[in-house]
Amino acid sequence: MAEEAILRVRHCGADIFCRRAPQLCPACGLPLRGAGLAAAPIRLPSPFRHGHRQPYAFLLRPTTGTFLGGYDGKSDLHVGITNSNGVVYNYSQEGIQRAETGWEQCISIPLVQPDLFGLLQQWDKLLEEFSLGEAWLPDRYEEGDHNCYTYALAFVNSVLTAQGKRQLSKGEFTEMFVIPQTKRASKYITLHQELTAKDFYIVPLPDPQKEC
Repeated sequence: MAEEAILRVRHCGADIFCRRAPQLCPACGLPLRGAGLAAAPIRLPSPFRHGHRQPYAFLLRPTTGTFLGGYDGKSDLHVGITNSNGVVYNYSQEGIQRAETGWEQCISIPLVQPDLFGLLQQWDKLLEEFSLGEAWLPDRYEEGDHNCYTYALAFVNSVLTAQGKRQLSKGEFTEMFVIPQTKRASKYITLHQELTAKDFYIVPLPDPQKEC
């Protein structure tokens, strides 16, 4: 199902979020046409991607449901790595899964620069061979210490090692790559939830940014 757009209009010293651009400012009632460039509706970019269309990526999605389908911000996330065709390799109690569906609404973190032709050509082979390791058998799975994140980060580090680069700890990878994306996603989810309940969501701007 297509994701419904979120628009932002700036007026009356506030960001006004909505699904459809209003003709009148919901805060002051004045027409928005002719109110200046800031009052023009801007579509917010979604932080979510169709995971099966994101090759060579680290993906995150809720373990159950979807980010915009009732996710509460506290439930567990599941992670995986895509091959060149968008098949999502992920580790669970059942061992390594190679999913061709189910990751249609994800946070996606690209892992390979487009100019790294050698790595792009080897990616699928490296991912498949890594996933056959005994460490990822079903009976080795532990929810807290040896899980989907362990698997995905271990693969990333195996690639870094092969390139002669320093490995990343879980904390480093999370801080550098995951947290910035999840913060964006959290804000977007809040807007989505607010606009599910009402037509407008108004957020006052700090004084230096106030425009009308």
